[in-house]
Amino acid sequence: MLEGKTVNLRVKEKEDLELSVGWLNNPDFFGEYEPLVQMSKTDLQKLYDNKSQDEGWFFIEKKDGGKVGNINHRPVGTAQEIGYTLLPRERGKGYCSEAVMIMVDYLFLSKNIIRIQAHADLKNVASQKTLEKNGFNKEGTIRKEEFIRGAWRDKYLYSILREEWKKPKILTKLH
Repeated sequence: MLEGKTVNLRVKEKEDLELSVGWLNNPDFFGEYEPLVQMSKTDLQKLYDNKSQDEGWFFIEKKDGGKVGNINHRPVGTAQEIGYTLLPRERGKGYCSEAVMIMVDYLFLSKNIIRIQAHADLKNVASQKTLEKNGFNKEGTIRKEEFIRGAWRDKYLYSILREEWKKPKILTKLH
């Protein structure tokens, strides 16, 4: 488990897939900035079983163990890409910003990478602020990057380089 000040990141296990598939199939979970997803537990199990060793799926948990969202990472070329989602009722409380900070520390401490990147919908100001607060720089716009709820949407590409990160902000030890 990766421990922060108000949230922890816990690796998802097979027994967690039931909750995850429930979240995936709930259109309100991802909100207006992500595609609609409908997936069976069997399909999610296949994705879980076939993910690479360089890919990680985590729950964002409050200190009492309550699960408030997801954060993941996956390889993209020589970089890692992160993505995150919080339950609607838990947004705006700083949990996602801290989860991103923990993930950035973890990836730069554990992987020989030079860059971490993320995408944010042009209209998703909260996600943009989360990335900027954690030292990510906006690199540009990816036009018509994703088909979301009947329309092609543009997204910003953000990144943080190892030399911009410099040292851990939260993680001083891994549990």
